[in-house]
Order: sequence, then structure tokens, then C-alpha cells
Amino acid sequence: MDEKILRMKELVGILSEAGKAYYQESRELMSNFEYDKLYDELVSLERETGVVLSLSPTQNVGYQVLSELPKEAHSSPMLSLDKTKEVSALQEWIGDQKGLLSWKLDGLTIVLTYENGTLSKAVTRGNGEIGEVITNNARVFSNIPLNIAYDGQLVLRGEAVIKYSDFNRINDEIGDVDAKYKNPRNLCSGSVRQLNNEITAQRNVNFEAFALVSADGVDFHNSRKEQFEWLRKLGFDVVEYREVTKDTLPETVAEFAKAVEDYDIPSDGLVLTYDDIAYGESLGRTAKFPRNSIAFKWADEIRETTLKEIEWSPSRTGLINPVAIFEPVELEGTTVSRASVHNISILEALELGEGDSITVYKANMIIPQIAENLTRSGKVQIPKICPVCGGNTEIRQVVDVKSLYCTNPDCQAKKIKSFSLLVSRDALNIDGLSEATLEKFIASGFIHEYADIFHLDQHKEAIVEMDGFGQKSYDNLVEAIKTASHTTLPRVIYGLGITGIGLANAKMLCRAFKYDFDAMRRAGAEELIDVDGIGGVLAEAWTAYFADTKNNRIVDHLLDELDIEAEQVETENQIFDGMTFVITGSVEQFANRKELQREIEARGGKATGSVTSKTTYLINNDTASNSSKNKKAKELGVPIISEEDFIKMMNQGVS
Repeated sequence: MDEKILRMKELVGILSEAGKAYYQESRELMSNFEYDKLYDELVSLERETGVVLSLSPTQNVGYQVLSELPKEAHSSPMLSLDKTKEVSALQEWIGDQKGLLSWKLDGLTIVLTYENGTLSKAVTRGNGEIGEVITNNARVFSNIPLNIAYDGQLVLRGEAVIKYSDFNRINDEIGDVDAKYKNPRNLCSGSVRQLNNEITAQRNVNFEAFALVSADGVDFHNSRKEQFEWLRKLGFDVVEYREVTKDTLPETVAEFAKAVEDYDIPSDGLVLTYDDIAYGESLGRTAKFPRNSIAFKWADEIRETTLKEIEWSPSRTGLINPVAIFEPVELEGTTVSRASVHNISILEALELGEGDSITVYKANMIIPQIAENLTRSGKVQIPKICPVCGGNTEIRQVVDVKSLYCTNPDCQAKKIKSFSLLVSRDALNIDGLSEATLEKFIASGFIHEYADIFHLDQHKEAIVEMDGFGQKSYDNLVEAIKTASHTTLPRVIYGLGITGIGLANAKMLCRAFKYDFDAMRRAGAEELIDVDGIGGVLAEAWTAYFADTKNNRIVDHLLDELDIEAEQVETENQIFDGMTFVITGSVEQFANRKELQREIEARGGKATGSVTSKTTYLINNDTASNSSKNKKAKELGVPIISEEDFIKMMNQGVS
């Protein structure tokens, strides 16, 4: 069974990647014959094992937008674990028992329930008493089985996580340093709790099972290990664990500590659990903690050193980040000499000053941080001018956080970072224009705005004579620029560096506005918020960018240099052009609400999530209900129609 499940996971990955390349990127990774052969193998394995994995191409998982996440009380409180940082305390705790030592994963705890072999419910931990129902989102996690080879009721707990590799990939798509996600846990929490599960699917959320709550009629021979292995055979990814005793604990903890730096799943410690189920449960619990498990937190390796200076590092948005430079120290096996201080508020709270004695550590054994300032001189001077351009700086406070910004719109640091984003892989993808090269070209006056990149041939003689260049390098650069002039609209939009607008957001905007760039830049905040993945903050950033006359002029000049590929837009009769629909309640004539939404959009209409004065129709089969959307529609005079009414409009035209 294990080999078959592993093969199924491999096939899901291969087929999903091939399907994405074919349907979304117009390229083929394999022949139709090979695809069909692998697809048939997957179907055969699903029938044989009774297991169907999430994201399997054999399933059509409907995306759905909810107005809010329902709440649900847990059948029993989900308690936190008692903690220790001492291995000796773990040894004392385990005593003569056998235990399982596993990673303590840093994500969001989820409870899954299966009925008759099918995933029926997924609920977040919430406050331990009441969680949020996220079943639609769980169905599009990257590795959850939708169907399992077990017909009884199964309840299990696990951690929803986003791997560091996926976290870095998602952040790489975001050019604005201020808009990047701070850590995988925050990104995971937001992804799991989305109202639109299409966004959840894009984030590649993983589920790692760590506890079996109940499974009707299965004898696990009083062993947690048996439970883990049973779950693994059903197709679940189970948290990595080791069997331990009092004597083997120190060595095993050391093995985990050595592995944590290269571990792709965020972890903030370990969990030790008694293998003997009955023994663990007989110990009961305290008011706060169960007594059958205990958490081990990494004892931070802390080193004392001397702060040499605060380096001020400007970004593309004008934010100037303080970075502490200190005498090098060894931490967790590597030499470190710098740590981000993040903002002025933290700088002031630590009362940092050159020459201060500070202690440093690696958060979760990875990211260097200042733990404490022992002397607290507070002598750091916040620069009044930008270290790059000499322009004035100002401190801005957002909520309770103070940060330093350069106010000069022509700051060279801003320019370099902006051009660097425009020529990056996911934007125009101009090979040969590194940050160092851009810095030279900007300093030499060759580049003032984006369009100037396409006229570097005017400076051929000077470029060929530059250090690191020559005729061949110049020819390669010109050819790369020529190739980059043929591009797509989402790449261009991403390359503009509008705060928070990554490549995924750019694609959503293009689809929503049918690749009409002028309509996009004229759009108001309300129109933008209706687009999946665009909230109030991003809408404000977008409208502010295009409210600036200079930005529009620069963009127009850039567009004059580009040959943007024409996108295939639906050519159905556009009978719903200019109309806005809201869909609520269950659907009967369509597979799901997403399919209904596609029919609307194919005919020129738009489907949004909330009823406003701009809504043309609310589609609800229960037209007489007192739901909040129905009430809002009646208040605003928006007609409420059923699916049958909509289908008549679709088939006969709008009267």
C-alpha cells in the first residue's frame, strides 16, 4: 500500500505540472499519449487503494467564494502543551516509558473528519474551544486525501503548513519589500482561512498529521506508532518522528537539532508523546495541558558581542531599513555579523548605540536577531538624509510602528530596485541587466525611465568600453532586450512594482478586466476589490499609483516600446456586458458556483462577492429567504433571480 500511495503522489505531481503547462502556459511537457498513460495508471491506483488525493487530475474540485467562515465548537477542548528547554526534563518526563519524538510544526492546527471514506469537515483550532470551518479550503490543500480506504468515522489532527521553498517562491513574486510576507506561518494562516479557496490552492498548503483522535472499530494495539503508520497507509503525510527511550533521547534531540536548519517545513521545536495510548490518557490533564505529551523548545544559543554600527538600507519603496552590524560570532554552526532591526520602533525599544554590548541569537535556529541590549546607550542617530541620494528622510508611523523613509522620488536606490524588478525573471526577463549593471547605466545617465532600457543602443560606444563589458556582452544584452520587448500584460503589470501586486495578482486583474489595461488603470477601489485576491490595501496602492500623472507618462512610454501578446478572450455573445452578478446559496443546474461564474464571465458579465449599488442581479434559488444578501438586495432595489431565471436570460438574451 505504501508504495502505491507514493506512486499516486508522484503521478498527481507529474500530471498537475503537465496540465498547468498545457492549459495555462501553452507549452507541452509530454505527449498526449504519455499523459493519458499516466492518467490511466492513476485512475487504476485510485480504484485499487480506495484513496483519492487532493488536486488529483481525476477530480474536478470546484472553487467557491464564501461570504464568511462558519464557526463550530470542538467536541473536546484543544489544549496547548507544557514546554521545556531541557533535555534532562524530557528524560525525567518519559521515565521508563517508550515515546515518539516528532517535529513541533509551526503552522495552523486543523481537525479533519472523514465519514464513509470521504472528507466531510475541516475545522481550525481557533481559540481551542471554537474553530472556523474551512472544509472547502482543505479540499484544495496539496496533499490531503479526499477519499480514503476506511468507511468508519475518522477524526484526526494535524498542522497546515507552507514550506520554506513555497514561501520563498511566493515572496519572490512580490517586488515590494514592504509587501512581502513576514514568515511562513502568517502566510499559511491567511491562506487556510481564505474565503476564496482558489487562492488557497495557489499557496500549496500542506497537511502533516500529528494525532489520531478517533477511528471507529480499529485496533491499534495501544500504540501511537501504530496509529501513525495506519494513517500513512491511508495516504496521509505524517509528521516525521523517531521512537525514543530515556537513554536515546539526548542523541535523537541532537539529530533533530542538526536537521532543523535544512528542514523545509517550519518548525519551532519538538513534541514528545507516550507511545502507550492507555498510559498517556490515564494521566489526565491539567487545566491548561494534557499530560500525555510535552513540547521541547530549542534552547537558543545566545552570544554576546559588540554593536559596531547601524547600516541604513534603502528599498525600492523608499523604506530605509536599519540593520545592526556587530563583531562576528559563531551561532548554530555559522558565523554571523548582521541582523535586521526591522524598524525605528524596535530600534528605539532596544535603545541601541554604537559600542553597545548586545546579545544575539538565531530565531528558530535560522534568522539572526538581537535578543537584548546590555548597555542601552541609545546613541544611534536616525539619519536626516538618505544614505544613497542625500535626499531628506522622514519618520512615518503606521498604527504603532514607526519607520524611516526617503522622500526623494528620484532616489537612485529606488531607481535601481525598480529597474531591477522590471527586468527580473517574472517580469520582462532581461538577462544581463544585473543590479550592478543597472547602477552603472543609471549613474552614467543612460537610463532615466523604463523606456530608456530599449534605447541603450544610443550609448553603444560607451557601454562597450565599460569594465566587464565588450562587444559580445553588448550584443547579447541588445538581443535580450529585443526578445524581452515581446511579452505579456501580467508580466508588465508585475514589473511596474505597484505595492503588493505580485505576478499572481497581475494575472487575476488581467482576467477580470479582459486584458483591457486602460480599463484597469481607470478602475476605482470598489471595482478592484471585486477581483479575487485584491483587498482594500492593494486596491488603494493601485489607485494611488495611477493617480500620479508622472507614473502614467512613464508607463505609456514603456508600452510604446513593447509588443504585448494578444490574449484569447471569450468570444461568446456578450449579452451580460456591463452587468454585475452576485451568486449566493446552493446551485442545482451547475456543478458549482464557480461554473456559474464562468458562464457569466464568458458572456461579458462580472461575478462579485457582495451586493452593492452596482450589482445588476442577485442569483439565489431561495428568492424569498431572509439572508443578509437578499435583505441588502431588497434595500438597494437589486432584482433577485433564480438559476432558472438566469438560464432563460442566458439562452434567450436579456430583455
